Amino acid sequence: MHIILTGNTAFKLANFRLGLIDKLIEEGHRVTVVAPPDKYVDTLCKRGCSFVPLWMDRNGTSPLAEFRLFVSLFWVIFIRRPDFVFSFTIKNNIYSGIACRILKIPFAPNVTGLGPAFSMGGVLGRTIRILYRYAFRRSVAVFFQNESDRRIFLEGGLVPAKRAYQLPGSGVDLAHFTFSAMPSFAQEVRFLLVARMLWDKGIGLFAEAARQVRLAYPYARFQLLGPLDAASKTGIPLSQIESWATEGVVEYLGSTQDVRAALQQAHFVVLPSYYREGTPRSLLEAAATGRPIITTDMPGCRDAIVPGLSGLLVRPQNVADLSRACIELLRKTVVECSEMGTIARRHMERHFDERIVVQVYMELLVGEAVRSQSA
Repeated sequence: MHIILTGNTAFKLANFRLGLIDKLIEEGHRVTVVAPPDKYVDTLCKRGCSFVPLWMDRNGTSPLAEFRLFVSLFWVIFIRRPDFVFSFTIKNNIYSGIACRILKIPFAPNVTGLGPAFSMGGVLGRTIRILYRYAFRRSVAVFFQNESDRRIFLEGGLVPAKRAYQLPGSGVDLAHFTFSAMPSFAQEVRFLLVARMLWDKGIGLFAEAARQVRLAYPYARFQLLGPLDAASKTGIPLSQIESWATEGVVEYLGSTQDVRAALQQAHFVVLPSYYREGTPRSLLEAAATGRPIITTDMPGCRDAIVPGLSGLLVRPQNVADLSRACIELLRKTVVECSEMGTIARRHMERHFDERIVVQVYMELLVGEAVRSQSA
């Protein structure tokens, strides 16, 4: 079969869907990736994919620009006539869904989080819901990364119940993210946050908590790892991050194509996000590495931990609670923290193995092939 995968960055498809891509190619399918180009295009092409660039503003709301994006995606699907389309991220889900419905091409979107769309009121919020309802109505399946998102779509009548399925996030490659023993607590303790530098990922909360915690525990280090995102409305400017670093509150490690070394050197991983996540991949990778986690009691985030055993939940947008959780971990012994890390790894092995997600996709394709042959 010819399979199209589309998302809003080549980066996300190369980092979060490589296991699926490899399996599709291994099974003899032809894979085309349609996404805005970035430095991860070569990674995808080297795995055997074809790549079609898609020009889009991930955060834009201009009706003209959005119409052009839809036409571009429609044209790609029309010309290539794939046997199946898998989509990821909001705009790609909606526009490729509409295109596939018009062209009668089997389609399965993955709702990787609700983002700000469902917190909007007014005309824009209603329009987004209408588009979701139309785009998903004839889909073969709609995948969700947490039960809260699935329930919201079902209650809103945006997707038929018989086609709504929950997956364990994007899963995590347990062979790539291997368990690593807890570093020594002898001289320092590192709290690491891995994310795009956005306010609603809780970066500012992390910095303020670091300021408070370091007053009593000056050996605690707070590190940020991830790319800037100037195009986002909630992007944090480099000047602000440099200001925190100059003050000695946090260290900015920049961005990297391989986060494993940073995870292995960290003692704890923190994500105080109040963004409507799917299931954050950064938390799955941290847990697979054997790191206790502090994250918010939000859909998706809470699913990545066993509360109180592999990590701690904190209230969203609450610096005091975040500081308390950091101090609670600082007061634990190395043995206690190591046990939390072991539980985190087991949780990934039992529930978030990437192979679980890949198998669901492959079974969907087999089912569609059988249905097509019998039609």
